[in-house]
Amino acid sequence: MLSRKEEAALLLALSPHLESFVAELFGIERELAAMRDEHLALGCLYSCKRQFVQRKAATRVKPQEVAGFDATAARRDLEGRFGEPFSELAFARHVTGWQGSEAVHAEALELALRYAGWAIHTDAGRAIHRDGVLFKVPRKLDPTRLVPVVETAGDRYKTYHLDHVRRRQGFGLTDRGTDLVGALDQANYCIWCHEQGKDSCSQGLREKAAADGTPGAFKKSVFGVTLAGCPLEERISEFHKLKVEGQPIGALAMIVVDNPIAAATGHRICNDCMKACIYQKQDPVDIPQAETRTLKDVLALSWGFEIYSLLTRWNPLNLRFPHARAATGRRALVVGMGPAGFTLAHYLLNEGHTVVGIDGLKVEPLDGGLSGVSEDGKRVPFRPIRDVNELYEALDERVMAGFGGVAEYGITVRWDKNFLKIVRLLLERRSRFALHGGVRFGGTLDVAGAFELGFDHIALCAGA
Repeated sequence: MLSRKEEAALLLALSPHLESFVAELFGIERELAAMRDEHLALGCLYSCKRQFVQRKAATRVKPQEVAGFDATAARRDLEGRFGEPFSELAFARHVTGWQGSEAVHAEALELALRYAGWAIHTDAGRAIHRDGVLFKVPRKLDPTRLVPVVETAGDRYKTYHLDHVRRRQGFGLTDRGTDLVGALDQANYCIWCHEQGKDSCSQGLREKAAADGTPGAFKKSVFGVTLAGCPLEERISEFHKLKVEGQPIGALAMIVVDNPIAAATGHRICNDCMKACIYQKQDPVDIPQAETRTLKDVLALSWGFEIYSLLTRWNPLNLRFPHARAATGRRALVVGMGPAGFTLAHYLLNEGHTVVGIDGLKVEPLDGGLSGVSEDGKRVPFRPIRDVNELYEALDERVMAGFGGVAEYGITVRWDKNFLKIVRLLLERRSRFALHGGVRFGGTLDVAGAFELGFDHIALCAGA
């Protein structure tokens, strides 16, 4: 029996082989290699941030020393030394190179150090680099001021306002989440606690173990919230490591081991993992952002949806359950097609059961060529999806499809509801799944009626 640390090491060793196999299976070797190169090319950004910006500039340069710093002139000077336009990546590349011969490049390094100090410590510097990652250092957390505000002192009172507000325009998506640079920034910020067996984001933050080895109780936050970590015990630290190493498919496969319906979690949905992050006195790792970006990166590949779909049914990194089981002949009725219902439906299908999902809301049919189900409910051939953009719609033009419960009707413009179509297709394409809307349990269909229809089990997932 492997320990969790030993199992993590095994999964990380298996991941490159899984990545290569999937790439060959779908004929995307070159495309995946290009994505891997893109990941690795950004590596100097994060090493420079850690070694030069955080450990040197943030501590050696004092705020008062750069109060009158001429950043415009410094940028021009640095651009001349770079031989290219100023960017955070250019800064990181050249500073990293200069550090290889510090005596030769002492003047350039001093200029870069002062510029970095200005970018960290001044309002003007933070404003210019607001959308970047290189010059952002973790903030110390103040439990009484978790939401950063700008304070303005008046004659008789102070006013406070947010420095960034997303203006809602109709029903268009207001938060598209981070890009690859931002996701890798978070994955590099993670200290990969699985290597020490202390991945609290996954397993919870505990008090010290008892003398006999009994695990301590979960700690609580200053607000009394139990820091139990990810409810799924997703291998977060491990997927971060794979992402940093340029293994996007391996990283997603690691997520899917414990969280197959990752399209319905992550950014803007859950943050129990962040609350239990090892960083309790400074900004935690934004795990949901990294998770959702990892999924998006794979979906963006040719056949990306099909790769994700495959990994939810066949995943060698899932040592205990590597593939869906053969048909059992048992039938389950899942009442409610919200997050609880569609997630349970997935697990029941993988166990080999036949699943019928019902919802009181009217469920609009999808194109049979995508879903494998015609408008009259018959099974028809479906086509593979090469480009995931075929599934996406502008949210302010999208018609509510009735699938997803609270994820469809309880969220407005903060979360990309195109993920609901992805989740639905993961289920609806499977031959042992059927979806029916407009069925109210207790009205249209009751317990006795369900058992008369031959169901072996009823799962009540309504309202969740």
